[in-house]
Amino acid sequence: MVMLLGASLVSAQVGPPGGNSDPQAETSVTAGMAELHVGKALEAMKNNRYQEAVREFRAALALDPNLVVQARFPLAVALFGLKDVDQCRKELDVVRSKTGDSPQVAYYLGRLDLMEGHLDPAIRNFTLAASNPPFPDTAYYLGYAYLKKGDKAKAEEWLHKAAELAPRDFRVEERLALLYQSMGRKEEAEKAFARSDDLHKQDIEATGVALECGRTLDTRPLEEARAVCQKLFDTEDTSKLVTLGTLYGGHRDYADALEPFRRAAELEPDSYEMQYNLGLTYFRLKRYAEARTPLEKAAQLRPDMFETTAPLGAVLYALGDDPAAYQALGRAHELRPENAEISGLLFNVALDIAQQSASRKDYSAALPYLLQAAEIHPGDSQVHRHLADVYNLLGDGTRAAGERHLADRLGQAGH
Repeated sequence: MVMLLGASLVSAQVGPPGGNSDPQAETSVTAGMAELHVGKALEAMKNNRYQEAVREFRAALALDPNLVVQARFPLAVALFGLKDVDQCRKELDVVRSKTGDSPQVAYYLGRLDLMEGHLDPAIRNFTLAASNPPFPDTAYYLGYAYLKKGDKAKAEEWLHKAAELAPRDFRVEERLALLYQSMGRKEEAEKAFARSDDLHKQDIEATGVALECGRTLDTRPLEEARAVCQKLFDTEDTSKLVTLGTLYGGHRDYADALEPFRRAAELEPDSYEMQYNLGLTYFRLKRYAEARTPLEKAAQLRPDMFETTAPLGAVLYALGDDPAAYQALGRAHELRPENAEISGLLFNVALDIAQQSASRKDYSAALPYLLQAAEIHPGDSQVHRHLADVYNLLGDGTRAAGERHLADRLGQAGH
């Protein structure tokens, strides 16, 4: 089971609309509304409600067309789920034009190419995606594309790679069996068909258990549901473990979700999904010290994901590692500058570091953090008073006077 999108970590705090004509306030409200739509869309995606997700992502983009990574790409994924090939490709082309080539976009374009029988473009896209595979079945689809084209040597190479990366994917063994059959390798084909049948039966059984687990979690006490759900706990099957952890997590039973996610991360330590699931579960349990390592690994694997950098920054801040928290929160703020909660944490940690630097009389070091705080909350008079003091201590009287004047003006406006 592959989690295509992480759930939104934080929600914007948006005040009620009123008669305020301040452009900055209006921009903040619009950004907050867009984020609320994104949050609803991601929640719908978690439950495969693709039509609802499409509506919410489009509502977010109507408010802010620049939400390329946050809304337009997952919109394309939702359209893919609906098998709306034309609209999906249209959105992916927009994302690619804005962000350049990326393995995630190339993967979905390759899937569309394969569905439409465009084998050469599919191979190009899957080859690009395979340079940093976004999903475990990337190699499978590349091998499948080569198989359909008739390039048996390349097909075998990539299907063997797929078998290494996803040893429990029955589709890989099925394609290998067909390949061996076409090459006259009858004995190997029979063995691969047998492995495929066995894995397929296990998948069907696991799906049935997962559905029963979900139903009992919805309708019965946790103790009763746990007896059913734990049938999915297979210490050597990543897919079952992720399914189990996701079912528990989806019902906010993070304590029971922890062990399957922990074991899955052990089985696939280089998987972004496994490290993210584990780190986020520790985070939700407020076990911040344990959340740090998997979230740091996930952030290294996918530094462009707000869903990872945001909880990592919050964890580092809770642990008192201000310099590291500043870096992670700064990255999250770059990815979603409209997010009020992350902006607030970044503001706090910037002031903390500035205060620490000033206490050491290192005023040059304090200055950039105060400037960052002022950029986040330009209407905060206290920040401008601190800036006036630092500029004065650095011998820059002109800037000190300007900041002091601004602080006085903001202070008067606040009364």
